[in-house]
Amino acid sequence: QASGVTVNDEVIKVFNDMKVRKSSTSDEVKKRKKAVLFCLSEDKKKIVVEEGKQILVGDIGETVDDPYACFVKLLPLNDCRYGLYDATYETKESKKEDLVFIFWAPEGAPLKSKMIYASSKDAIKKKFTGIKHEWQVNGLDDIQDRSTLAEKLGGNVVVSLEGRPL
Repeated sequence: QASGVTVNDEVIKVFNDMKVRKSSTSDEVKKRKKAVLFCLSEDKKKIVVEEGKQILVGDIGETVDDPYACFVKLLPLNDCRYGLYDATYETKESKKEDLVFIFWAPEGAPLKSKMIYASSKDAIKKKFTGIKHEWQVNGLDDIQDRSTLAEKLGGNVVVSLEGRPL
């Protein structure tokens, strides 16, 4: 059932900025989001961009060594989140980039939170048009190993993720 939760405009703007890979100056590229988390507002009426929970492309190689591991660390162990992760990976044939929509619902999250995030997921997903990959994650065991994401992206044809061989 739908929860009546609305999606904040900023969430849609972030998604569109991540989705459009237009040729931009290197400064613009550095400001692009590599990963971002969304959460419910205090009053549980809106889905908003979570403050401070993002990785910028320009952070990689500066303050962030491994963007995937860094993204996993952003996830709260005791509550749900939605996330977007811009995965860069290689198959035997080519290099690819794909946005992955992640629904994080860890075992330790309160039942009420799990219910509202689950029932609001369609609201945010409807705004994220053209997303090919959706991943529901129920705990660190599911997400810590990058090969799980590689499987989501392309099964056993993926040979590296974020420049690291699998």
